[in-house]
Amino acid sequence: MTTIPKPAGPITWPDGKKAAAAFTFDVDGESPLLTADPKFAKLMGLMSHQAYGPLVGVPRILDLLRDTGVRSSFFVPGYIALRYPDQVKQIVADGHEIGHHGHLHEQLPGVSREEEQGFLDRGFEALRKVAGVEPKGYRAPLWESNWHTPEMLGNAGFLYDSSLMDADVPYELAYGTEGKSIVELPINWILDDWNQYAFIPGFSGSGLVETPRKAVELFRSEFDAQREEGSFFVLTCHPFLSGRPGRAAELKKFIEYVKSCDDVWLAPMEEIAAHVRAQNLEPRTLTEPDPSL
Repeated sequence: MTTIPKPAGPITWPDGKKAAAAFTFDVDGESPLLTADPKFAKLMGLMSHQAYGPLVGVPRILDLLRDTGVRSSFFVPGYIALRYPDQVKQIVADGHEIGHHGHLHEQLPGVSREEEQGFLDRGFEALRKVAGVEPKGYRAPLWESNWHTPEMLGNAGFLYDSSLMDADVPYELAYGTEGKSIVELPINWILDDWNQYAFIPGFSGSGLVETPRKAVELFRSEFDAQREEGSFFVLTCHPFLSGRPGRAAELKKFIEYVKSCDDVWLAPMEEIAAHVRAQNLEPRTLTEPDPSL
C-alpha cells in the first residue's frame, strides 16, 4: 500500500506576524541558454538580451530594494558570478543573501550523483571566490531536481532548498534513513515572472507578453490569499525580465504594498529558513510515485 505524505503543518511566525513573504531574484543571465546549447553563444542579439539582467536589471533592482528598505535573496549560478563579479559583489555589499543556483544553470533530471556533485562544487567555488560567501540556500535550475538531490544538499551543508511546490508553508523535508532533513521553502510557477514576461526565440515563451500591471495583479491576488491563510509568499523574478523599467516600477509598488502589511514578516530566505529550523518541526517525506500501480 502506498503511504500518502502528510501535508506540511502550520508555522508560527515571529513577533506575532500572521504570514511571511520573501522576494527572490534568479540572476540567470546567459547561463540557461548556454547550458541548453552552447551554439546560442554565437547569437549576439540573444546574448545581449540575457546580459541585460546582470548589467542593467540587477543595478535597477538593487536601487528599488534600497528605496523600499527590503532585504532579499539572489540565486546566482557560479558562471554568472565569474562573468559579472562587480554586480554580484554589490548584491552582497547591499546586505542581500546569495543562494546557489548551479554553475551553468545545468538541467539536473537524469544526471548521476557524481555529475550533480560537480555542478554543486563548481558553483560553490565560484560564489566563494567572487562573493566571499558560503551559501546556505539552494534553488535548482529550472526548478527541477532528482530524487537524490535533497540528500546531496543536506550532505553539502545547505540549510534550505527552494525548488519544490507541494506546500504553501515551509517544512522540514526528510532525506536518507537517519532522520535527517533540510528546510524546504516552497515556490510555485504562478509566482514566477518568467511565465508572464519571457519570450526568447528558439528557447522559451509563446510570444504572449503580459503588461506589468496584469502580472502584478496576479502576484497580488496570490499574496492577499496567502496572507489571509497565514502561509508563505515567495515571488521569483529574473533581472533580465523584471529589471526592465516599467516592470521594475510596478514591482516596486508591489513591494511597498507587501511591506505596508504590518502582519506580514518580510525577510530574506535564509532568515526564514533559520526560523523554521528553530521550530523543530517533524520532518515529512516526499516519495517518488510508482507509475505501475
